[in-house]
Amino acid sequence: MKVLTIIPTHEEINCFLQTCFEQGYQAKTITVGRLSTTYFPKLEISVADGGLGKAQFAAQTQHLLDAAHWELVICAGAAGALVDNLSIGDVVIATETVEHDIRNRFGKPLLPRFSGSEKVLENCRQALQSSLGFHIHFGPIASGDEDVVDGERRKAIYTQTGALVVAWEGAGGARACQFSGTSYLEIRGVTDSANGTAALEFESNLEKAMQSVAQTVISLALWSVNDEGAG
Repeated sequence: MKVLTIIPTHEEINCFLQTCFEQGYQAKTITVGRLSTTYFPKLEISVADGGLGKAQFAAQTQHLLDAAHWELVICAGAAGALVDNLSIGDVVIATETVEHDIRNRFGKPLLPRFSGSEKVLENCRQALQSSLGFHIHFGPIASGDEDVVDGERRKAIYTQTGALVVAWEGAGGARACQFSGTSYLEIRGVTDSANGTAALEFESNLEKAMQSVAQTVISLALWSVNDEGAG
């Protein structure tokens, strides 16, 4: 399966790639369109920079979709927890990505929802049955271009969306994949609790969260490669 993993920021990308390299996976740099990607042959995944925010992430995702054929696009990155039963380094795999920051005043509130690929979600449930040293949760992920750094806003977004975590770019990637008819999945690692200490927690916990995300993507990739080989 040709999998494109798009990661928003250089910090997140570096942590993700370092985990792959530490586990012995070799990579090569391949230019796709106007963007550089890191390709891991044994995993059959390519990793690319998506840019910060929904609009930039959508633009670069669409460019990569137009430049090459991908069977699955994964948005991978960090997130703040909107519920209390998540721990730092846990991973949330989106059953749907919910765009929460459209401020429509001329009609009923808009809350676009983009479902994750059912087939890929089922593959995740099968591939990730064994313990990876952190917990994996399945549920909605909220997407909006804002840092959530106080308890009241945290509660409001949870009430609005029912999401487990909140992050920025997911809806941008989801929109590009929906437009192109490509399977899509969002995977996020928990860095903070989206409250008053979020900024400090993000910096302290980014590496741990992205290690968990990388391990999740690696496990899914290995399962897919082995499953296709067995078939």
